[in-house]
Amino acid sequence: MIQTLTLENFRNYETAHLTFDPAVNLIVGENAQGKTNLLEAAAALSSLRLFRTAQKKEGLRFGTDHGRIIGTFDVENRDITLEMRLHRDRALEVFQNGIRLRRQSEARGILRTVLFCPDDLFLVRAGAAARRRFLDAALCQLRPQYAGILAEYERVLGHKLRILKDSEEKPALLDLLDDFTLRLCRLGARIIRYRAYYIRKLGQCAGALHAEAAPHETLTCCYQTVSGVTDPYASAAVIEVQLQNHAFAHRAAEIAAQSCLSGPHKDDLVLHLGGVSASSYASQGQARTAALALKLAERQLFFDEDNAYPVLLLDDVLSELDRRRQDFVLNHLGQGQVLITCCEPDTAARFRAGTVFHVQGGTIA
Repeated sequence: MIQTLTLENFRNYETAHLTFDPAVNLIVGENAQGKTNLLEAAAALSSLRLFRTAQKKEGLRFGTDHGRIIGTFDVENRDITLEMRLHRDRALEVFQNGIRLRRQSEARGILRTVLFCPDDLFLVRAGAAARRRFLDAALCQLRPQYAGILAEYERVLGHKLRILKDSEEKPALLDLLDDFTLRLCRLGARIIRYRAYYIRKLGQCAGALHAEAAPHETLTCCYQTVSGVTDPYASAAVIEVQLQNHAFAHRAAEIAAQSCLSGPHKDDLVLHLGGVSASSYASQGQARTAALALKLAERQLFFDEDNAYPVLLLDDVLSELDRRRQDFVLNHLGQGQVLITCCEPDTAARFRAGTVFHVQGGTIA
């Protein structure tokens, strides 16, 4: 539960301090006033990322060089203060209870959140990259070690891609190619196992939730990874060997294409409705219902993990839904803390909000 949130020079806020209700908090205001910025700051305290940009310095208020996001929250009856210091000219600094952390990963996942924004309603129709981000965002919180493995995989992948792209002008670089391939296979095997087990649980939960909203349709989830991997639930050692065999069989093709053609960076979460591809054949309403089921299932899996609901962040998502799907979301909020942004003040009555914040031009009442 987030108790307080303090901002300094973040987005359009010079300073802001909010004390949240343990249940429902409604953030009301017209568009472009700073509502989503508050949710972005809250989400950053769990993911250590800004969900609207890859560059943390872009979160700084215009014309400033330094900013802070400070949150106090209760985790298993422990009071924790987490502070993120953003700088325009150097890396992010993270402090827990006043002590600077040497590794940012130590703070990731202490506070668990599930974010649901309008873009997520298009999760079904989006490309594979969007669904990978959806999976990775949850796994990085549920399994902090996964975040480190994923970051290392992306770093090594970047090196391999540079070798492939520059190899035509500098053929000697290819002497390093196999070493990076082996490292990717070792890291990739662990990523595949994490994703496989998570998707199996996610599919079971999402399917049950979807059946409530659409009893006559069946939602199923399937993990699509490297074709050479015969069993994504096998040991990491077995998967690693299969990845190596697949990678070296395609070595010449990768050199010719100057690209890394396969690996977990190409994975997908394949969704079917009634046995057919949801991305290809689902109507707009069907796609949105499936996306809702996936996000609510994510929240339920967090609860199943440690018997506590994550903080649910709803960014103006209800205005994008018809009344039936709004009710589907509201009926599954259950226990736990919720932060909701919306443009309509009368929405407060539907949520029985404990606290209502009115936002205008970066100021809060």
